[in-house]
Amino acid sequence: MPHATPHADAATAELDSALRGGPFHVALRAAIAARGLPLQRVRHHLSRHGVTVGVTSLSYWQQGARRPQRPESLRAVRALEEILQLPEESLIRLLAETGEDTSAQGPAARSHRVHLEASGVLDRLLAELDHPSSDVGVHTLGHHEHVRIGPRRELAGHESHLILRARRDGVDRFVAVHHGDPGCVPARMTVHALENCRTGRVRTHHDTGVLVTELLFDTCLRAGDTHLFRYGVEDGTAGVSREYVRGFGTAGGQYALQVRFDAAALPVRCHRFTRHSPAAPRGGRQELALSGQHRSVHLVEPRVRSGMLGIGWDWE
Repeated sequence: MPHATPHADAATAELDSALRGGPFHVALRAAIAARGLPLQRVRHHLSRHGVTVGVTSLSYWQQGARRPQRPESLRAVRALEEILQLPEESLIRLLAETGEDTSAQGPAARSHRVHLEASGVLDRLLAELDHPSSDVGVHTLGHHEHVRIGPRRELAGHESHLILRARRDGVDRFVAVHHGDPGCVPARMTVHALENCRTGRVRTHHDTGVLVTELLFDTCLRAGDTHLFRYGVEDGTAGVSREYVRGFGTAGGQYALQVRFDAAALPVRCHRFTRHSPAAPRGGRQELALSGQHRSVHLVEPRVRSGMLGIGWDWE
């Protein structure tokens, strides 16, 4: 008779503890880890139960970035209890205990990103562009991002260079998301298609500071094809910027982020950090040295994981 491995024992103990004390997202993450199921497989099992939930939504649920609230989502939670071999009502009970209150960290901790995820605004904007959040038509092989901080310490803009591989036939566009800082005016931002793409439809939402744009390719990719392109967003509409963060719904390829500061606005220190979700505390802090000549800092992640990765800085 095979014996449980120490890793399996630890995963089971973590799951038992999470099911007893919650919160919901920790219990869900522990259950998925204990069963060793990739989110794509979880999504497949849910579809066999007659419930449609995207991989991105599942990722947000287990990160605590979003809570299942709609009737269809609650049906999915009950199905997850069966799929993940959990006691009946165990996940539903945790949802009921933690309730709908997301303000436990206080108003100051509720950034534009937390508001965005909680409100479902991004899903609606993506739907307007016929691009549901569950669409995983491409795999990002590489993403190099260059952020500019202006003389007023504002987020002046950013430029992205992406390398994609199509997962299916028929991919002819990419939908990019830009999050402005608090106080920004998305309607005044400008999107520039710089190489191997052109700008399509643009959607903005003032309260959450988000801009969503189509970048159209001049070719229709087949499964396995790659595509390189560059685009930029001119912002400069908010006040003092203190961090730049990129969120990843699924694991991907290399990500490099460079932040360059204007000579009239140099920070006193910089650091990289990670977050499991928009509402989670920072982790993985590492100090970054500011380049004297080029006034920039950077990070390189060879293979990104789902979650958030960014650079923060202090002005005084």
